[in-house]
Amino acid sequence: MPPRRNEKYRLPVPLPEGKVLYDMEGNQWVLGKIIGSGGFGLIYLAFPMNKPEKDARHVIKVEYQENGPLFSELKFYQRVAKRDYIKKWIELKQLDYLGIPLFYGSGLTEFKGRSYRFMVMERLGKDLQKISDQNGTFKKSTVLQLGIRMLDVLEFIHENEYVHGDIKAANLLLGYRNQDQVYLADYGLAYRYCPNGNHKHYQENPRKGHNGTIEFTSLDAHKGVALSRRSDLEIVGYCLLRWLCGKLPWERNLKDPVAVQTAKTKLLDELPESVLQWAPSRSSCCEIAQYLACAYNLAYDEKPNYQMLKKILNPGGMPLGPLEFSTKGESINVYTPNNQKVDSRKAAAKQVNQMQKRLREKNVHSERSAESCATWRKVLKEEVLIGLLHNKNAQESTRRRQKYCESQFLNEVESSPNASYESHQDCTSPDIFDRSRSPPWYKYTSTADMEATDSEETTGFWLTNSQFTLSEKTKADIYYYGFTILFLLILVYLSLCFL
Repeated sequence: MPPRRNEKYRLPVPLPEGKVLYDMEGNQWVLGKIIGSGGFGLIYLAFPMNKPEKDARHVIKVEYQENGPLFSELKFYQRVAKRDYIKKWIELKQLDYLGIPLFYGSGLTEFKGRSYRFMVMERLGKDLQKISDQNGTFKKSTVLQLGIRMLDVLEFIHENEYVHGDIKAANLLLGYRNQDQVYLADYGLAYRYCPNGNHKHYQENPRKGHNGTIEFTSLDAHKGVALSRRSDLEIVGYCLLRWLCGKLPWERNLKDPVAVQTAKTKLLDELPESVLQWAPSRSSCCEIAQYLACAYNLAYDEKPNYQMLKKILNPGGMPLGPLEFSTKGESINVYTPNNQKVDSRKAAAKQVNQMQKRLREKNVHSERSAESCATWRKVLKEEVLIGLLHNKNAQESTRRRQKYCESQFLNEVESSPNASYESHQDCTSPDIFDRSRSPPWYKYTSTADMEATDSEETTGFWLTNSQFTLSEKTKADIYYYGFTILFLLILVYLSLCFL
């Protein structure tokens, strides 16, 4: 398990500004001012001695040598996150960047009889906790993009036998130069879940329970089980829910770890409605609900399908845009079970279930679509024929056909697996799928087209009946004029006879 916070771990006495530190590679670093502190150490700006900088691009993390977290983080970087490793991974996965801070060196130094351990890192910008404190909630598009970026990072560290174990807003930092990039930092609690390819066994240990940040830690951590990949994914899900909705169901009980564990268990057992009821107005949590359901269904030692999880958060594979955290102009009111509309929850829950079913049954859709199309055409053909034979039922037949087509169209849209991500549109919207990848008969089932078709068919129907009626009149006229001519001929014949 990751090392616990211990009372013997305390902040070190600050090192003087301007002190020169020598790392293990012989590089010299000049300490700048303190810009932050963690649970166990201090963070300084740093300047390379041989490359003077006006604007510091590096930081140095410092703690007492006997403290554990910085040592654990250092081991993580030395084993996993070297710059050339990260570069190769970015090329392999075709990413624009990977959100892991770059590591530049480490070493030991002495000050006032105490030994210090230090680590030189890439400088980053503001952390998301500060932004969250300012804004309350984040835009939905930003929340989902953060989830995708975290999955990129987690896939990399999981493939290298580590889990992070402490994902939260305070450990997510924007880039110093590029604030549209986000980085997962602080690997002091990183845990090697699969040393040398041998996954840890599932074993509950109540004495080690409730470890990590209580608000976001996983159910396995609550039970004292060694962290695994599914723990990281579960934590990310809680973070996404918190950033989108502004709070979590167990926030009032953070001083009672057992109550928090119970609330998390209830949330996961009652998916998707337990998540959907926390959706802010004009929005939906259906992506997060589906994501958490997939994470919760993972076995302890099962490898996650990272691409599927990223597709859940971005079904259409839309390019990731800039990170926009402001929710100005958007409602951030949180629905609770008392004011959430039941019908809306049921509709969203149905949508989530359909999305999950589509991931497992992609091949069924094409058959169902073909059957639906054939059924629609058959019904249309039958009703046109009936309309031709029964003039009095023509209008009712048209209305019935239009109603059937509209309902069939909506059903097919909801069940289509070709989801298109319309700028993080709500999942409850019917216009959520990609028309360009829809079946070829899609264009014939729109409401406008159906109205046009009905108009054309109805016109044709009345023309047919008009022609039928006109032929009857012509027939009557023929009879009339025929009898008249015959009568006149008889008169002419009789007159000729008498004359």
